Amino acid sequence: MRHCINSCIQLCPKDTYTQQIGCQGGPHPKHQVCPTCKGENKILFRVDSKQMNLLAVLEVRTEGNENWPGFLRFKKGKRCSLVFGLIIMTLVMVSYILSGAHQELLISSPFHYEGFPSNPSMMDSENPSDTKEHHYQPSISNISYAKDYPSIRVIIRSITARIEFTTRQLPDLQDLKRQELHMFSVIPHKFLPNSRSPCWYEEFSGRNTTDPYLTNSYVLYSRRFRSTFDALRRAFWGHLRLARGKRFRLRCLPHFYIIGQPKCGTTDLYDRLRLHPDVQFSAIKEPHWWTRKRFGELGAAPPPVTRARQGRGIVRLRDGLRDRYPVEDYLDLFDLAAHQIHQGLQAASAKEPNKMNKIIIGEASASTMWDNNAWTFFYDNSTDGEPPFLTQDFIHAFQPEAKLIVMLRDPVERLYSDYLYFASSNKSADDFHDKVAEALQLFENCMLDCSLRACVYNNTLNNAMPVRLQVGLYAVYLLDWLTVFKKEQFLILRLEDHASNVKDTMHKVFQFLNLGPLSAKQEALMTKSPASNARRPEDRNLGPMWPVTQKILRDFYGPFNTRLAQVLNDEAFAWKTP
Repeated sequence: MRHCINSCIQLCPKDTYTQQIGCQGGPHPKHQVCPTCKGENKILFRVDSKQMNLLAVLEVRTEGNENWPGFLRFKKGKRCSLVFGLIIMTLVMVSYILSGAHQELLISSPFHYEGFPSNPSMMDSENPSDTKEHHYQPSISNISYAKDYPSIRVIIRSITARIEFTTRQLPDLQDLKRQELHMFSVIPHKFLPNSRSPCWYEEFSGRNTTDPYLTNSYVLYSRRFRSTFDALRRAFWGHLRLARGKRFRLRCLPHFYIIGQPKCGTTDLYDRLRLHPDVQFSAIKEPHWWTRKRFGELGAAPPPVTRARQGRGIVRLRDGLRDRYPVEDYLDLFDLAAHQIHQGLQAASAKEPNKMNKIIIGEASASTMWDNNAWTFFYDNSTDGEPPFLTQDFIHAFQPEAKLIVMLRDPVERLYSDYLYFASSNKSADDFHDKVAEALQLFENCMLDCSLRACVYNNTLNNAMPVRLQVGLYAVYLLDWLTVFKKEQFLILRLEDHASNVKDTMHKVFQFLNLGPLSAKQEALMTKSPASNARRPEDRNLGPMWPVTQKILRDFYGPFNTRLAQVLNDEAFAWKTP
């Protein structure tokens, strides 16, 4: 791969952003000989991350000729005081070890750090109605993490100094066709004039005994989709159109896309919007076809099923990339919606042949806006490590009038929610802080050699970062989408607004999609239903991120939020803290 992609991912030693270990302690003690202590056998303990020499604390200075008889000659009160002191210190150490606390023992800490806010954000999950209080977590003045801030701030300044929002060069239509010959041969240039969704009739040459979904990759590679396709099979044969002695099936693409972002409320918006009688979604909530499946699927070898479909193309990489999902497999996901549209068109053909069918189809893959990671495997004509083609280029080639809905959230809170959702073990505020610091280092390493766009779309970097820092760089993605689609084709929403007034958000969506009004009962069902995809209880128990981590992330995302607010002409998208 190109120099930019290979050179910008170098994991720096962790100690570059933490304090060095010494006799006086540090954030991450290690089993090593302290250069200051020079290996002396001393007993150490820590109070608020400060190591102290226990023998020094308990040392009783005596005269040179004093011995054990002298000790016995101490007054009874002095001997009792010394013994009592030893007992108290022993109890303190035992309580420290048993509790596992590294910041507070049984005594109050003399150290306090007040440079960062202590209030965690109330918005802690994708669930917009999740306003329950965090489970109590002590307000910890963490000395070691507070000391992280100056060194990490240097990294953030290095990144922000190199931020440059440049306009990308759009690819030529002929270049797009050369990349996806089969897709352009399947999807027509024109659609039915009396359907709001982009639909067309395609000849079906299979026999009555043929399973129309026999080779569909979604069902072959995922058992959980098999019941969905059983329903599609049962409905298929009753919705074929007979004309000129041939059979035709209606094919459709989405009229609108909910394109992002993950952990920003897209699932809740999807669950509410699908209750509208004029809205139909794909059979699978998130097909991820435009961003992932059309390139292939990671995993073992495919099942031994004949692949006779024209132009399918099999991609084999050393990491085990499965077959590419052809566009036909994606179109199959809209068959139930197509059946309803077909019935409406057939019923209106005799009485009102030009009547517009009001059903619209949607698709809600939260990866569509940001995920272009596969480009490095398939597109060679890159400029300085930047992808020559993006997802929106291909969608626009077929659907230049598509409607696009984006749901965003404070990127700081989005990242923590994302971490809690995807991390499998050892989840904690400490671990999140460490992963954020590591991700910032990696991102800075890339920015030293590459452009902002090259780093944001760098697959190697994205795989290396322990948290998905890049997903919150909304301005970068939106600006690239705006080079292809018009601004009025977007509806940009905030999860914070959706959480405070669901009814208002849904009315904005209805207006944007030109949907008819609902009855009072239908609207109540849509707006008062419980929110979807709430944070798991075990994750909620972990509490908020450290205030210092929050401060670091606000510094990092600040310039990107400012740019987003400028583009949208709305300061609410700057997510500035009061």
